[in-house]
Amino acid sequence: MISKSLVHAVNEQIKNEIDSAYLYLAMSAYCESVNLPGTAHWLRTQWQEELGHAMKLAGMLYDRGGRVLFQAIEKPTAEFKSAKDIFQKVLSHEQKVTELIHQLYATAVKEKDYAVQVELQWFIKEQVEEEKSAGDILNQLQLIGDSGSLLLMLDRQLGARGK
Repeated sequence: MISKSLVHAVNEQIKNEIDSAYLYLAMSAYCESVNLPGTAHWLRTQWQEELGHAMKLAGMLYDRGGRVLFQAIEKPTAEFKSAKDIFQKVLSHEQKVTELIHQLYATAVKEKDYAVQVELQWFIKEQVEEEKSAGDILNQLQLIGDSGSLLLMLDRQLGARGK
């Protein structure tokens, strides 16, 4: 059986994943409003991934006899300066999530809960991918700037995600 402190910590991470999803959905809505439909699609795909992460954590709790207790999340930021601003925020946010996953893993180590440690290995690897993806897009945006035909080409490329 999973410890109460670890159940609490996993529930906190479930909240963080849902919060991430909400942030990406708000970013997607902004991109739709400024005619960047491909970027909006990329962010909606990210929204779905984050909800999947929350459900993966919930499943882990269910399997271990823990209870999922959903918590309130805050309203996300709705205004952004540019696509570059969005991806600076995406990268920063993913770095924060990485730290949170590492803290959760440290709790599992402290509790000597090997099953949770194994499950969290997937999240640790996933965060490497998340940070790389956001960083790559940000690097491209820094090269091409905040407007023009190259931004539209990148927007089309981001719109192909998952298709």
